[in-house]
Amino acid sequence: MTEPLAGARDLVDDLVGDRAAEWDRTGLIPEEVLRTLSARGLLCAGVPEASGGLGASSAANGEFTAFVGSRCSSLRSVMTSQGMAAWTIQRLGSAPQHAAYLPKLAGGQLAAVAFSEPEAGSDLSAMTTTIERDDDTVVVRGQKVWTTAAHYADMIVVVGRYGSGAAAVVVPSSAPGVTVTRVAQPSGCRAAGHANVTLDEVRLPATAVLGGGQPLMLLVTTALAYGRISVAWGCVGILRACLDAARGHARTRTQFGKRLADHQLVARHLANLLTSEQIAARVCEHASRCWDEGSPEMVVATVLAKQVSAVQAAQGAATAVQVLGSAAAHEGHVVERAYRDAKLMELIEGSTEICQLILADHAVSMPAT
Repeated sequence: MTEPLAGARDLVDDLVGDRAAEWDRTGLIPEEVLRTLSARGLLCAGVPEASGGLGASSAANGEFTAFVGSRCSSLRSVMTSQGMAAWTIQRLGSAPQHAAYLPKLAGGQLAAVAFSEPEAGSDLSAMTTTIERDDDTVVVRGQKVWTTAAHYADMIVVVGRYGSGAAAVVVPSSAPGVTVTRVAQPSGCRAAGHANVTLDEVRLPATAVLGGGQPLMLLVTTALAYGRISVAWGCVGILRACLDAARGHARTRTQFGKRLADHQLVARHLANLLTSEQIAARVCEHASRCWDEGSPEMVVATVLAKQVSAVQAAQGAATAVQVLGSAAAHEGHVVERAYRDAKLMELIEGSTEICQLILADHAVSMPAT
């Protein structure tokens, strides 16, 4: 672990302990846990030191994200949302906006990013939320759905149409006209604070608008890039948790007079789990190198990491369930949670199919070797 994140794993273990299953059942992470991690800058560790953050590299933050994901995918999801909000402000905001928002996100406040709408999921071009300029203010109207961490958020970065283009606007969750309604009993990452957000004539200072007038898909792609690499690293964490649980069970469980690990078909499952974890880790490491080097391959490498890691996590979690059998069939068991959480990873921040289309377009455009 690099210096900016020294001691971070120990703090997460102290805060999470054996409570992830309880949080999953209740659908809530205690606010003091989130506030503590935010105040230490750990929910968005990539925020530059000049803006009050830790200035962690993508590689270091990625490994930390995987660690958090191995402990609690709901907590990692909140971390992804906070990091995505900070990244969007970094990329689209002005210097005064950096100074206004980033120290808060690295110093105790919580944030979410709102993209999806009732009729705009994978096809975000169908977005209808509007941000209208009115002298020195803007008025935000629309409805967002499945906004991760919105239940906890102090501020929500809302993406909407702005003039002939698009913009993101920082909306305080306490602003008049904002209604946040929790999604009831989500199938995965149950404690991540998924919520629907209604924006009814929300009036804000024009200075709350980030990057006004950009093409919608360019703005969305900018914001989603961070979410995709964070989810990808989180999937590495899911795989590591599943591998730990499966091999521990296979070492100690005896059937037909020998350890499960000594049965060849079970050994195959363990080999496949290890392979999945290694594949996901290597593709994430490559994507983070691209981020840290500013490589032109960064966008494709990030989509590839998200696609590969999510698929491997879903397959790996199913494999771990097979190894543990009924031992993993209890609500709240680490593998049972991983099975539900991993499937959700194939849907968020660009579904498996959307990622495949992006990668296919890249494959077609590549020059011959």
